Amino acid sequence: MPNQFAGADFITIRDKTKDQLEGMMDRAEEMEKYRHNGTDAARGLLMGTLFFEPSTRTRLSFQAAMKRLGGDTIGFPSSEGTSVQKGETLADTLRTVSQYVNIIVMRHPSEGSAKLATELLDIPVINGGDGSANHPTQTLLDLYTIRKELGEVDGHTIALAGDLRYSRTTRSLSRALSNYDVELILNSPSQLRMKKDLLYELKNRGLDPVESDDLEHSLTEADLVYATRIQKERFPNLAEYEKVAHAYEIDRDLLERTGNPLLLHPLPRVTELNTNVDDLENSLFFSQAGNGIPVRMALISSLLDLTVR
Repeated sequence: MPNQFAGADFITIRDKTKDQLEGMMDRAEEMEKYRHNGTDAARGLLMGTLFFEPSTRTRLSFQAAMKRLGGDTIGFPSSEGTSVQKGETLADTLRTVSQYVNIIVMRHPSEGSAKLATELLDIPVINGGDGSANHPTQTLLDLYTIRKELGEVDGHTIALAGDLRYSRTTRSLSRALSNYDVELILNSPSQLRMKKDLLYELKNRGLDPVESDDLEHSLTEADLVYATRIQKERFPNLAEYEKVAHAYEIDRDLLERTGNPLLLHPLPRVTELNTNVDDLENSLFFSQAGNGIPVRMALISSLLDLTVR
């Protein structure tokens, strides 16, 4: 089959079909064999990792994925020490770095920044997170983890718990799940409910989520729960954050009382996920993070149209 992602950008999950998502996950399965030993498919190619906002897992897993493919990376982990500090515009930074690399992955606090990059550049751009809007590659690895653990995404009840207002991971994942036959529970404090525009979009796409603030009941109903931290950095002021900073906590006792649903979390965690769940078989968040390697290898190799063997 022709590679429909060759030379393309990867900015949002909104325009991806179920077949495209499943196809990318199939390719990620193929990348598993190169996850530790690597390949030389991308030898001589460079990825630019432009992270204007803090990141551990996304940045490092992209770098690891490119290196496992045989390529290399250049970039920066924050705007400190770059010409942005001197007043350089995002557009000028992007145009400059595009002269050095074959593909760019970028994280930026402003919504729409990744889309701007696609309009300026003629090399593939991957959105590593733009404000509270999108995090499409996190969604790919979330779906991949769900499929890997449950056999398929269809036919299950999935609960999204925590900050559903500001979390870009839950926004992207809920859009992706609208391609599947799932029951979706949205569990959050009232102040952190999913925004109405996204709820309306999901319903138009055939997914009619159930909203709840009863965490125990939601976990009892779910096959899998996807927890998120309260996004302190996206609140308009600290006082509003403090009102909900400790709104919920998932611990070992709660999971055991609710039937031990599978537990995912995009990390980092703060107080919403107790460390006493770490050694439970159904706690999958560290293996979830590891799945970023084959998934991002699949994405990079598809956009660069590499033959991997």
